[in-house]
Amino acid sequence: MFGNIYDIQKRKMDFNKSIEELKKTLDESDAVILGAGAGLSTSAGYIYTGERFDNYFSDFSEKYHFNDMYSGGFYPYESMEEFWAYWSRYIWINRYAPIPSDLYDRLLRLVEGRDYFVITTNVDHCFQRAGFDKKRLFYTQGDYGLLQSSRPAGESAHKTYDNEEIMKNMVLAQGFEIGSNNELIVPDGKEILTKIPSKLLPYCPDDNEPMTTNLRADSTFVEDDGWFVAANRYEDFLRRHKNLNVVYLELGVGGNTPGIIKYPFWKFVAENKKASYVCINKGEAIAPGDILSRSICIDADIREVVDCLID
Repeated sequence: MFGNIYDIQKRKMDFNKSIEELKKTLDESDAVILGAGAGLSTSAGYIYTGERFDNYFSDFSEKYHFNDMYSGGFYPYESMEEFWAYWSRYIWINRYAPIPSDLYDRLLRLVEGRDYFVITTNVDHCFQRAGFDKKRLFYTQGDYGLLQSSRPAGESAHKTYDNEEIMKNMVLAQGFEIGSNNELIVPDGKEILTKIPSKLLPYCPDDNEPMTTNLRADSTFVEDDGWFVAANRYEDFLRRHKNLNVVYLELGVGGNTPGIIKYPFWKFVAENKKASYVCINKGEAIAPGDILSRSICIDADIREVVDCLID
C-alpha cells in the first residue's frame, strides 16, 4: 500500500500555518472522523502520576512501591478485597468524578454542525459525558463503567453490567466521601482502608463467577450488544463516506495499538485521494511518505491546537 512502510516522516510546518491549513481543511471537508487515543485524555488532565496519584493511592504506593495508577492496575494483590479497593478508586476518579478540564467540551464545539464520527481506544467515557452523540461513538477497548464475568459463557458471554453503584459502595466502605459532583473526597482525620468488605466483592448475576473490569486485556474481553451496534455504525459511516472529502483527525494515538486507529487511517487516506490525514500528537506527529502531501502533522499539545481552532 505504501511505497515504503518505513518512510514515516514528520511534515515540518510553522505552527500558525498548520493551524490555518487545518481550519481550511476542516471547512472544506464533507465529514470528520476523530480517532482518539490516550494522549487526548492526558491533555484533558487525566494524569496517572504526580498529585492525582499521590492524593488517592499513596497508601498503595507505600506498601507496594509503584508510582503510577497504570502500574497499580496490574499489580498481583494479596486478595480480591485489596484488588477491588484499588480498582474502585481508580474507576471512580477516572470515570465518575468530574473530567479535569473542558477539553472534551471544546472538542465538541469543533465538530458541532459537521458530519462526524468518533472511534477511540479510551475507556473513560469522556466523549459521551461531554455530550457527543452516542450514536456517533465507538469505544473499541471497553469502558471503566462496565463490569463483566471473569469467565464469560452462556448467559454472560455477551453481557456487561453497569458498575456505578458497585464502585460507589466500595469507595465509601474504604472511608472516602463522594461530593455532590461525584468528586472523590479524602476526609480529614479519617483512616482510609486498603481493602473492601468481602460482602462487596462482585459476582456475575448470570453465572455467579467473580466479575472483572470490561477492559480489553485478553480473549475473555466481552464485546456486548452495544459494542457490536457501535462497530456496525462505524463501518457504515466509513462505507457511506468512502469516496468523499473526509478528514481523518487523529488525536493522541501512540504506538501501543496502532492497528485500531493509526494504520487504518493511513490506509483510508492512501485509498481515497480526496481524504486528508491529521495527526496531533506531542512528540509523535508523523505520517507515511506516501500520504505526506495530504497530511497535517502538528507536534503540540492537543488542548493548544483545539483552542486555536475554535477561538
